[in-house]
This record gives sequence, C-alpha cells and structure tokens, in this order.
Amino acid sequence: MQNLWSEIEAQGLEPIAQLTYMSRLIGADTNLVVWGGGNTSLKLWEKDFRGRDVYVLRVKGSGSDLKTIERKHFTGIRMEDALAVESNEDMSDEEMVAYLALCQTAHTDPRGSIETLLHAFLPAKAVAHSHADAIVALCNNTRGAEAVREALGESVLQIPYRRPGFLLSKEVGAAVRANPDATGLVLMNHGLITWGETCNEAYDRHIALTELAEAYLANRRAGISVFGGVKASPLTEARRREVAAAIAPVLRGAVSAPKRMLLRYEDSETVLEYVGSEAAARVSQIGAATPDHILSTKTVPLFVPATNPDELPLLSQEIRDAAQAWRERYFAYFERNRTDQPMLDPTPRVILIPGLGMWTTGKDLKAAQIPADIYRHTIQIIGNAEAVSGYKTLSEPDAFSAEYWGLELYKLTLAPPEKELARRTALVTGAANGIGRAIAERFAEEGAHVAICDIDADDCRAVAEAINKKHGAGRAVGIAMDVTQEAAVRRGFAALALAFGGLDIVVSNAGIAPTGRVEDLALETWERSFAVNATGHFLVAREAVKMLRAQGMGGSVVFNVTKNVFAPGADFGAYSCAKAAEAQLARILAIENGAYGIRVNMLNPDAIFEAGLWTPELKAERARAKGIPLEKFEESIQQSNLLKAKVTAMDVAEAALFFASERSAKTTGAVLPIDGGLREAFPR
Repeated sequence: MQNLWSEIEAQGLEPIAQLTYMSRLIGADTNLVVWGGGNTSLKLWEKDFRGRDVYVLRVKGSGSDLKTIERKHFTGIRMEDALAVESNEDMSDEEMVAYLALCQTAHTDPRGSIETLLHAFLPAKAVAHSHADAIVALCNNTRGAEAVREALGESVLQIPYRRPGFLLSKEVGAAVRANPDATGLVLMNHGLITWGETCNEAYDRHIALTELAEAYLANRRAGISVFGGVKASPLTEARRREVAAAIAPVLRGAVSAPKRMLLRYEDSETVLEYVGSEAAARVSQIGAATPDHILSTKTVPLFVPATNPDELPLLSQEIRDAAQAWRERYFAYFERNRTDQPMLDPTPRVILIPGLGMWTTGKDLKAAQIPADIYRHTIQIIGNAEAVSGYKTLSEPDAFSAEYWGLELYKLTLAPPEKELARRTALVTGAANGIGRAIAERFAEEGAHVAICDIDADDCRAVAEAINKKHGAGRAVGIAMDVTQEAAVRRGFAALALAFGGLDIVVSNAGIAPTGRVEDLALETWERSFAVNATGHFLVAREAVKMLRAQGMGGSVVFNVTKNVFAPGADFGAYSCAKAAEAQLARILAIENGAYGIRVNMLNPDAIFEAGLWTPELKAERARAKGIPLEKFEESIQQSNLLKAKVTAMDVAEAALFFASERSAKTTGAVLPIDGGLREAFPR
C-alpha cells in the first residue's frame, strides 16, 4: 500500500476537486475497492438556489465508481435535514431513501447511496470508506476482533457486522462521538472508515491503517503455506488451454439455466496455486469476503473436484454433477431464508477447477470480468485470514440478506431490456469485409459477442477493434482462420471457447468466386473452389455442431449459399457446383441436428457488390460475359430483379439476424433469397 497523495497535484484545488482527487486515489487501488465499491464524502458550505448559505454533505452517489468519479457524481444533501432524523428510533431502507431524496440540494443529482446517513452522522468534515483487502482479512477470521486490535491498536473502533442502513449509520455516528480520539473505525466483515478535517487527513489515515494491517498479515503469513500442500498440480500450459477449450462448452451448458451465460477463463499463477491446494475445496465454500461481493460473486463458487482434469469424459461428467449439486444447494439455501422476494437466477458466478483454473460467468464479458476481479482479491483475503486463524465470514442469514437486499434488487429493475442477441456468441467466417463484416457488426448491434474469422489476422483484429470501440471491450475477438485447413478451423473454435466459453450462432460465409467455362477450367481452380466453397463449410459446420451439442442448448447455423444453387450461370461452374454441395450439406445438417435443437438455414443473396468476392476483375469479366458496359453493370443487375432494388450487405445481415434469432425458432432447413426477386432463383 502506498500513500499517493501529492501536495503538488492537490495544491489549489477547491474543496469538491479535493474530494474528487481523494476518491480517485482510493478508486485506483484495487486493494482498496473494486468495481464501484467504497464511498467518500465532504461537508462544506454552499449557496442554495436562492443564494443562501447551506451546510451540505457531498457524498458519492449511487452507481458511480471512485476511480472515474467526477464532480457531478457527488450528491448534495442538506445537513440540517439529514441530522434531523438521527434521533429517530429506526427507518426502513425505503423510508430512508425517500427521505434523502427530499434532502437533496438538486433533483438532478444522483440518488444518494445507502451509506449517506453514515457519512452525515460522522462529525468530521471528510470521510473515506473502503473494503481494503487487508482490513477485511483482519475481520474475516475466528480471531477477528483480537486481530484488529493487535494490528491497528485500541484507537481504532470496531462495529460488529450490520447490514448498511439507518441503524448502522446511527451506531457509527454514536461510536465516533463517544470516542473523539479514535483514528478510524472497522466495520467487521465489511471495511474501513477514516475521517479528518480535510480530504488529505482522511486519506492519510486510511492508507496508514491499511499499511498496518498489511504489515501484520505479512508477518503472520511469513514462512507458512496458508492453503496447505498441493493437491492437484496444474496441467502444462498447452494442455491446460486445450482442455479448457474442450470443456468450456460443457461448463457453459451446465451453468446456463435459466439464462445463457458467457464464460471468462483465467489460469493465472495465483488462481492455479489456490484451486490446486489442499484447502481450496474447504475454504472456497465458507463464503464471500464482504456483503458487497455477494452481489457479484454469489455466496460461494462452484468447485469441481476434477479427479483427473486430463480425462475429458470423466471431467465433463464431474462438471455436470457438480453444477447440479450447486444448484440444488442454492435452492435449499433460498428456501431456508426466503422472504417475499423472488429467487434470483441460480447460476454460480465463479467456477473453480483444480489443474485448470477459474471461470467466471456473466450476461456479457464485462459482467463476467467483475466476479473475476473480485475473486482474485478474495483469494488473497482468504489466504491472509487463514494465516491469522481460520477464515470466517458472514452468517448464512446475513449473506442471504445481502444478496436479497431490496435496494439492490430494485436496481435490477432499472436495467434496460436486453437486446435480441444478448447473452449469445457468434462466429462469422469471411468477416473481415463485405457480407461477413456486415453480419458481424449487425449481430454486435443486437448484443452478441462476435468472433471475427478470416484468413488475414490483421484484418480480423481491425474489424474486432472497431466493434469493441463502438460496443465496449470484449464484444469481439479477431481469429485468423483458413477454412480450408482442418487444424486452423479447430484452433479457431478453441480460441472462441477460451474467449467466450461457447457458441450459439455460426454464420458460415467465407467464399471465393472463380470463373471460367468448364472446358477451360484448370483442375486447380475447380479444387480450390470446392476447398473453400464446400469443404470449408463442412469443416466449420462440423466443429460448430460438436460444440453446440456439447453445450446442449441448441443453436443456429446459417450458411451463406447463393442464388446460383437454383439458377446457375455460364462461366460459374466451379462456383455453382461447390455452392450446391454446400446447400446439400446444410440440408443434411438440419436433418441430423434437429433433435438437438440446432437449426440450420441458408441465405441466397445475389449481386452484393460490397462482398469481397466481387473483385474488379470479376466485375469486369461478368460485364463482358453479359455484353454490358462495365460502368452500367451494377445498374443493369439491379434492373434485372423484380423489385428493381439494390441489394446490400446489410440486407443480407438482416436476413442472417432473422435466422440467428428467436424470430425463426421454429424454422430449419429453409432457404431465404436476398436478391430483389429473381424468378429463376425462386426456391422450389
């Protein structure tokens, strides 16, 4: 822990700017807070809307993050009104929130957090609150109260665990006023509070106490193995990644109920050491480090015993059995503690497998990142707590109360509705340009996570980066894939499994368009067309079907075929014949996989001039073959369809979205033309 306060940077900052500066210093250190945790405040005089002097509490508003907080994220609360309720015997969370809304200096401020009154009732001007790992480790053991005194001294107050709210706020305020010489306060199983007349003073105390806790823990941990010996050594990196990719779809299918989840994989040294230790199976099931973590990690992870992580059939069965057992325990936990709240989704957020590492789940990769970051810190907290005595955390009723806290559940109702392809992953071949790129971008617009696959790695990365820039980090990944090479296709699907955990949609789109009359075709041209336009689709579909079956959640496979299957033309023999094979492959796959809920459908576009296969050379050749001037070729093609319409890559993307989504949930083996209407190409 380092004190990062800089007098040079802070000099001359007005009070709210100093509060912002302190908040960001705390927020930037993940050993203090992660993902929106912690709280800060400052009391100061301000002018109200009539120009009157009003004593105001500026406190971090609900939903903001200390590491990026700005002035607008601090809620203004009139102190006179806040202190007026301190003598109340009690207030429900709902009553308190409603009252605080009336105390705000501006209705445009964010809603005050549940800890607003705690900050108001503290007599000091500046307050800092964090969930510092070292402090939580001191609390979360069988000698918690003693350990806090030994590490921090008698001047640091202790408050036994109580869920944040009015009563805790009163208790903290009374304790600090009764002990004016106190230097800080530890909320057991929760975190640290410090204060001062300035933000600098509150911050300095915070860092100093955290440093004392860290030093105490380091001394206790020196020379001992806190998790015991090694029970399961990690597989070699190459084999570990191979197995992780193979079992990720099994794992995703086992935990994706009632809703699909994305999976994030991690095999860092810290994680591998922990999951493979003698103690992991025991300590991982004790509970979350703080109530704040429960909202993101659930109370305990799913721990898969993994008798032999190198034996895939056995491991797959152990995953399914462990996931079912975890779910049954969650149902029982809910029934033991249930209130009038409906049950949240019974899906583990953290999954530990000895020899392989950790997976975390979420509705998207950002949501899966949060429990990963939190649990990495939880490992450190558990280890330090074990070094003091035995790791111990909240009682089951307290944990349930935190998970089913009405105010937090209310926040879930404020979330916008999920998009059409939310929680789904898609792999699109030939996605670096043209039709494939349009499909990938359209899917991303609808919430899907997309693997951009094409033969050139740099092109794939560029498209993925553009999608991530627009939709957020992690929404797309670029994967180099030559669809004619069996090993390359397998590697691509393995990369997809490691990136997202599995698969929901495949658009097999990669293609080339060689021309020439049959009598003039070189064997090499014929074979190349079949390698890309037929065998390539076979290799992609084979891996897709294997993965979709392993997940057991159905899925959608969409083939980009061509109108040439129904209406072949001269000089397109190599292309049309190979595409006819692709269409027949799609029909067979629909027949073979319907029982598994896997739908297989075809798109028949025509004359999509944005497509990569329409090279200038091909366009010139087709214009010559039809006797049309090159400059009038595109217009002539447009006029030849019944609608006289220009058909674009985005039109094909909309059709692909139809087959990928639940709109076509009862459709398989179908062909959808996107050609403006060509009588000779009507499906029949």
